[in-house]
Amino acid sequence: MKRVLQLAEKGLGKVAPNPMVGCVIVKNNSIIAEGFHQEYGKAHAEVNAINKLPIDFDFSECTLYVNLEPCAHFGKTPPCSDLIIKKKFKTVVVANKDINPLVSGKGIQKLIANKIEVIENVLENEATELNKRFFTFFKKNRPYIILKWAQTTDGFISRNPIPTNKNENWITCDESKKLVHQWRAEEQGIMVGKNTVLIDNPNLTTRLVNGKNPTRIIIDRKLSISLNANIFVNDAEVIVANELKNEKINHIHFIKLNPVDFTISNIFKKLAEENIQSLILEGGAQLLQSVIDSNQWDEARIFIGNKEFVSGIKAPKIDFDQSTFTNSGTDRLYLIKNE
Repeated sequence: MKRVLQLAEKGLGKVAPNPMVGCVIVKNNSIIAEGFHQEYGKAHAEVNAINKLPIDFDFSECTLYVNLEPCAHFGKTPPCSDLIIKKKFKTVVVANKDINPLVSGKGIQKLIANKIEVIENVLENEATELNKRFFTFFKKNRPYIILKWAQTTDGFISRNPIPTNKNENWITCDESKKLVHQWRAEEQGIMVGKNTVLIDNPNLTTRLVNGKNPTRIIIDRKLSISLNANIFVNDAEVIVANELKNEKINHIHFIKLNPVDFTISNIFKKLAEENIQSLILEGGAQLLQSVIDSNQWDEARIFIGNKEFVSGIKAPKIDFDQSTFTNSGTDRLYLIKNE
């Protein structure tokens, strides 16, 4: 099962909104085939592992290990449970039951009904952590929320006013910048507030690494951002949460919320309806603080760069142990989980 989880993790950033799934097939205590879900809409892990063996292979003395309950419904692909039954596996070992209501025990029930032994909950906690985005989405009806910001040693995230030369406002080193682009490639969405777009005109892409650009999510109540802004370039989907209109224009989706319902909680619910299962929230300070105060976040990733600004825009307030960090080039990186 440890090998299954290693394989599953290879799907990070490629299979969402599906979960990451790995699979190994064992005979006589040896792994004879393995596979993982490689891309959304393509074959599942079990299919990829089974297809490594000859079509007439005898699976009757084989055990199939998989971190998530085999699916029992027709989605983008046929049910994996049907294939496992057809191949007449002796045993299936599962880490997690699938929390998706379309599956939710049905796959395991189908296997047992066809006289296949099922062993559950092997490395259950490790498998849950691997698919934390997937499980949070279905349990809380919102995306898995990762907060990210950089602050100076004296606790500022920006000078104020913003310098004409944006480099004077940069806090972290090149290694940290590249790491952030890797994080973007791992999540479905990236969120910023209106002021961040108006002030910084960011791209919010993964240009420093190989990876898909996340869906860009902007909170802009009165639609004050020009469609000529970098964030609207057609290299990723864009969602604009606003109070004025519901409209889809090419890759840009305007989602309207009534003023009285315009809360971060309701915005997250709307994103869940769009099947956004995870997002990295990059600012600004007011938006970050509102999410912290509402306690609707799962991780915070905070860089402290080797700079002082003396004055400026204060970093969000969050409790964390400043003695526990990793190094990211010349920066300190704090990884915090909201337990």
